[in-house]
Amino acid sequence: MTEEAVTFHHVPVMPQPVLTGLGACPTSNDLRCFLDATVGGGGHSDLLLQSDTQIQLVALDQDTIALQAAQQRLAKYRDRVTFYHTNFGKFTPDGQKFAGILADIGVSSAQLDTPERGFSFRQTAPLDMRMNQQQTITAADIVNHWDETNLANMIYAYGEERLSRRIARKIVERRPWQTTTELAEAIAQCVPPKYRYGRIHPATRTFQALRIAVNAELEVLKTFLAIAPDWLVPGGRLVIISFHSLEDRIVKHAFRQDDRLRIITKKPIVATEEEIQANPRSRSAKLRVAERQPSENID
Repeated sequence: MTEEAVTFHHVPVMPQPVLTGLGACPTSNDLRCFLDATVGGGGHSDLLLQSDTQIQLVALDQDTIALQAAQQRLAKYRDRVTFYHTNFGKFTPDGQKFAGILADIGVSSAQLDTPERGFSFRQTAPLDMRMNQQQTITAADIVNHWDETNLANMIYAYGEERLSRRIARKIVERRPWQTTTELAEAIAQCVPPKYRYGRIHPATRTFQALRIAVNAELEVLKTFLAIAPDWLVPGGRLVIISFHSLEDRIVKHAFRQDDRLRIITKKPIVATEEEIQANPRSRSAKLRVAERQPSENID
């Protein structure tokens, strides 16, 4: 077990709404097998397995460090958990059905807080941003090789950054780039002073866009939402936690347009003020729940 895995700490967001949303109680369904599609450090899975000694769990993560941390945290449950190192958009359950599926999507606090992963510009690090360390493309590849138009379009679409063209122009003019901090500083220098000293750092949206592009996050989410309902038993629940509007919009529309699902949460569930004070990351979290319809109810 690596030292990084030991320190990969996961504070589960909205723990009780997640358990309630999954229907995780002994009387909810005869089938007691659940899927945690983004196990991370294992926080949500730990609570789920504690809630019922009959529960079996399949746990996925594309981040090897996170998966090792989850294996350590959930070791006490022994043969009740099966782990897979995979992206949830590529997982195939081979006919297995689940009473509930959870996906807590986006970057984790542990990934952000590990400087060498390159997700944050708070400390100098290589421009990496890979959630799956075995994939080849990194943030450095994108900023150093994409043309200006593609960079601008990516920053605008994935970062919702209105100064995307100006930022893309600066990236192309000043490359090659090596580190997170040099890129962030250059972005800050190329925007107007009012924007530079605003509520958030002017590089925040560009870094979000780069992370999403490196990991193909929105495309993978769409793939997952298209296939996951077929993995549920009738009455099984699909619970998605998202952390920014691009993700939440995709989830909302997918739930509304899928005849296999019945929406449980008309509006997303958000964290309480007490939780936000204890865990600031929960501030932007939105939780949506849908239920698998019986086959005869599907048009």
